Amino acid sequence: MMRGMGNMQQMMKQAQKMQKQMMAEQEELNSQEFTGSAPDNMVTTTFTGDKKLKDIKINAEAVDPDDVDMLQDLVLAAINDGLQKVDDATQKTMGKYSKGMPGM
Repeated sequence: MMRGMGNMQQMMKQAQKMQKQMMAEQEELNSQEFTGSAPDNMVTTTFTGDKKLKDIKINAEAVDPDDVDMLQDLVLAAINDGLQKVDDATQKTMGKYSKGMPGM
């Protein structure tokens, strides 16, 4: 009967260790920066690993008062590119923790 308890404690220790590791890696990821860009770098965006937009740069050539739609598309492209890079890095770093965990 007692032997099963030891196993349970061991599992709890493992889980706590894994959670600490996970939090450390998440913090590391959050402190990184990811740059997204539209075609020809007309618009570039910088995101933190926790998906906060830190910076956006718009090339003067992209600003055409007669074609606001194009500028909007470029901004969207740069934002989506940046977010995709954050997602890819998150999956690469944190994906190992969700493997085999139900509900992740």
